[in-house]
Amino acid sequence: MHASSDSSATAITLDTRSSERRQLDAIFEQIMNIYSVSDDEHALADAVDTFLRTQQHLEVRRLGDTVVALTHRNRDARVVLAGHLDTVPVIHNFPPRWLEPGDSLIRPEIAQAHPSSPVMWGRGSADMKASDAVMLYLAATLTDTTYDLTFVFYDHEEVAAEHNGLRKVAQAHPDWIQADFAIIGEPTSCAIEGGCNGTMRFDVITHGIAAHSARAWMGRNAIHEAADILNRLNAFEPRAFTVDGLEYQEGLNATMISGGSGTNVIPEECRVHVNYRFAPDKSIEEAKSLMFGEQSGIQLGSEEVKAPGGIFAGYGIVMHDESPSARPGMDAPLSKSLAQLVMEETQQEARAKMGWTDVARFSQIGTPAVNFGAGDPLLAHKHDEQVPVDDLYTMTDILTKWLS
Repeated sequence: MHASSDSSATAITLDTRSSERRQLDAIFEQIMNIYSVSDDEHALADAVDTFLRTQQHLEVRRLGDTVVALTHRNRDARVVLAGHLDTVPVIHNFPPRWLEPGDSLIRPEIAQAHPSSPVMWGRGSADMKASDAVMLYLAATLTDTTYDLTFVFYDHEEVAAEHNGLRKVAQAHPDWIQADFAIIGEPTSCAIEGGCNGTMRFDVITHGIAAHSARAWMGRNAIHEAADILNRLNAFEPRAFTVDGLEYQEGLNATMISGGSGTNVIPEECRVHVNYRFAPDKSIEEAKSLMFGEQSGIQLGSEEVKAPGGIFAGYGIVMHDESPSARPGMDAPLSKSLAQLVMEETQQEARAKMGWTDVARFSQIGTPAVNFGAGDPLLAHKHDEQVPVDDLYTMTDILTKWLS
């Protein structure tokens, strides 16, 4: 039986006298017990920092709440293993708990696929403390590897890109993450997911004229005029694009709408918040051209700009967030060898990553990168987020074989 979780724990320890699986379980439980919603990663970053500094074979560096640990064995190639420490906000799912087989809280698909596996339930279990636990275990125990290793545990992945700890390291200390290949531990159910879609978020704005609703003809209703924006969104036909042999699905959706200042006032402004997920056959500028027309001048941090063309031609645009896509990089030798081993061990072929991940940051600096991690990506951010510990054992076994 697994012990119940202790939400007061703030340290990470490893009992090397116990079995590999017990050590993995213990690390996983300890980091799950440390609250780390975005903006509150400091305690977990401190615990990770302290734990890594006790490993004599690692050189540890830190920038803010991002911790980087490196080996120096003069190998012919270097591999980065990276995972974010933060989680999305808690929804009655912290502190975490262990679920033994047969527990009613275990999701049916997990119970069916892993009938004898204990399950960790709670915020961040899938996204992505399960993979973090594996990487911390490997950082401590892999002392003779084929490649030099760089472990990166970073903050602020679940919020706007400007706060991302990996982005800050890439800008301030690019030499810390220079490598021949990178693995991001995003949940993939221990399959290889190559590349990622790009993403941008922006407001499409209509302007009206305020008036009393009893004399509506004296004004112009900005909310009503937003109907055309919704029609354009409905008319958009999302397409699938094949890039380097993997198929990516695009999406363009309104995710929020706001407008109006009173129940008896004709609204003078309406904002439709739009999220565009674009395939890795496009750069950010090419995606913007499709949305707003060429040379629109629409940049992050700028005031409202009228789109000269594209899908939202004629409307005011305010850009809130943008992150590039990443090509799969599956033709790189290290990608191929890892994908082959994963196929042998799990019978899962490499597939496309639909969501945005930090493989894009490595792609930008010319480093092939893939997503590979424990946990089901479909359970990330759910209120009943959970991971069978079998996934941690599988991920550990594959990476140990591949790195050793």
